[in-house]
Amino acid sequence: MNPKVSVIIPAYNTEAYIAKAIESALEQTLTDIEVIVVDDGSSDKTVEVLKSFTDQRLKVIVNQQNLGVSAARNRALRAAQGEWIAVLDSDDWYAPERLEKLVLLAEETNADMIADDPYLIKDGATSPWSTLIKESGEHIDKILQIDLIYFVETDIYGKAGLRLGLSKPIFKREFMVKHGIEYDETVSIAEDFWLDLKCLINGARFFIVPEPYYFYRSRPISLVRQSILLRLNQYLSATNSFMQQEAVKKNPALMRALSYNLAVYQKNLAYFQVVVPIKQGKWLTALRKMAENPYFFPDFLSRFNTIIERRIQYYVRGNKSVYDMSYNLNKKRKATN
Repeated sequence: MNPKVSVIIPAYNTEAYIAKAIESALEQTLTDIEVIVVDDGSSDKTVEVLKSFTDQRLKVIVNQQNLGVSAARNRALRAAQGEWIAVLDSDDWYAPERLEKLVLLAEETNADMIADDPYLIKDGATSPWSTLIKESGEHIDKILQIDLIYFVETDIYGKAGLRLGLSKPIFKREFMVKHGIEYDETVSIAEDFWLDLKCLINGARFFIVPEPYYFYRSRPISLVRQSILLRLNQYLSATNSFMQQEAVKKNPALMRALSYNLAVYQKNLAYFQVVVPIKQGKWLTALRKMAENPYFFPDFLSRFNTIIERRIQYYVRGNKSVYDMSYNLNKKRKATN
């Protein structure tokens, strides 16, 4: 008989964290589960940690080379047999009751996907500093159905919003199989956002529960530490690609929402194409980019007050958490490549 939930965990060089993630899955109050870990070509002792577990519900798949987080998750998806698919990153963990609570609510609401309000916790901290909903500026005090346009409009780069692309829904596997939904293996940043969007454009009933059961760890070695220019170019590429789909083109409201996102990415890319070379001391490159972007100075002036306020908070007042929101909420995916 198939399990109720398949927990899929992609792992890459997370020997210090993976045991906690697996334990949190195996110790769920809902015991009818399988846990599928795909090691994506780790060069540390991640695989040794995996082999130390004896629970028969744990299945381990080892990639001989690093294929990327989306490919690793797709291997787990194809192996999954559960009625529901639950995603867990290898350096995050679940509260013990998470799966039982979400499955019950999913069945009550006839959901195709349902997410909780993730705790945000720094690596090494003993307690979370906030949750996704608290940082969003949205007021959600009861279970809420999320529509396609709201999902996109509340996840705008550089702006406060719900950012449900960072949530970790559980998915009805039958729905994903029916619509052929998998992760886009060409995308290594914000892959969760695009998977969720695929589900929504195919008519998924998506609900958010304003209770936290998922612990979302931020740690220095993550894709957020990669070049901001690389990330913005990937966001632009993924958005452009998605907008070419016929189902998207036939939805004017969605096209408008995605077009706005695209414009925001383009504006930020133009800005950081000047700022990054300045920080690197590459003045000629910065001057050339300024000349190519006549809107740089108006954009810089519009950001000036915020830049100064953050630096005063951080350096003068010692408020080290002033960058936490942007750090955590722009951490679209951990280092799995």
